[in-house]
Amino acid sequence: MPKVLILTLHRPNRSPSQRFRFEQYLDYLKANGFQFEWSFLLGEKEDKAFYVKGNFVGKLGILVNSTLKRLGEILKPADYDLVFVQRECYMLGTAIFEKLFSKKAKLIFDFDDSIWLQNVSNANKNLAFLKNPKKTDAILKKSSLVFAGNEYLATYARQFSDRVEVIPTTIDTGGYHNEIKQHQEKELVTIGWTGTSTTLKYISLIEPALKELAKTCKFELSVICDRPPELEIDNVKFVPWKLDSEIEDLLQFDIGIMPLKDNKWAKGKCGFKILQYLSLGIPTVASPVGVNADIIQHEGNGFLASTQEEWTQYLKQLIQSVELRKKMGAQGRNTVESKYSVNAFQEFYLKAFESLL
Repeated sequence: MPKVLILTLHRPNRSPSQRFRFEQYLDYLKANGFQFEWSFLLGEKEDKAFYVKGNFVGKLGILVNSTLKRLGEILKPADYDLVFVQRECYMLGTAIFEKLFSKKAKLIFDFDDSIWLQNVSNANKNLAFLKNPKKTDAILKKSSLVFAGNEYLATYARQFSDRVEVIPTTIDTGGYHNEIKQHQEKELVTIGWTGTSTTLKYISLIEPALKELAKTCKFELSVICDRPPELEIDNVKFVPWKLDSEIEDLLQFDIGIMPLKDNKWAKGKCGFKILQYLSLGIPTVASPVGVNADIIQHEGNGFLASTQEEWTQYLKQLIQSVELRKKMGAQGRNTVESKYSVNAFQEFYLKAFESLL
């Protein structure tokens, strides 16, 4: 029975990237003969200490413990057939551990952002010098198989690896996302956004459009995140993200939004917000950046908005027509089920793993 060692920074059920790129495939792989051992560096306690400003002593302790843990795993005899790394297995700018693990077993590398570009959380900007985005290139060179979240990322990866497969971030429409929004006429329509605090800045891109919209339409902006947004508009509701209420909170949205700035980092994004909205039957307005323009069929399952005027126009159309929300929501659900669901990719995922044995 083949065994896979999973190496990540974060614990199970914590990171959206991990949850929706590989965690939801594990049961299917287990049912087909694979065993897993999962080693992560940041538990709940370490997580809280690592992503706050300052606390350099605490972070140094986490770094020392993480280094010792990975060294111990390298020194142990390998009792696994494959090593799976999601984004990186160590928080500093070195690929030494991925290189060493690749000598013990074939390495599978999964990534879903333009992580070869410098991007550091606000809490750790003072420690940016410890990061090295080019470590991604070194990991790609040592990988026997690469899963890239979209074609833009895959094109980059193919410079360094001969075996690159595009696996979009997928949704479990038969399990976790098995409910569908029941759209109804209502006095106060909810426009919603969900994400981590590192991407909150993108909402500000359409703040002028939301202010203009408020002059003619009654709506509430609901933001699901780990911290409140800083917006100069009155109709904002902050909803702290919680795993056990995530779907229930998302279903309060009548319209989903995903504004993005058109740059190299954004082009690497995999449209996860859009996929969550559409999977629940929530029509979406998004910036036509990167994979967003592939997922959204303009005027079909949603709208693509490039200017402030277009954002205001398309949101207004959806606010004023419950029938349009129903129609686009249904088309969005169909899009996810056919092209971006776990069910659509699980057999491909399994065969990719089996091909390395």
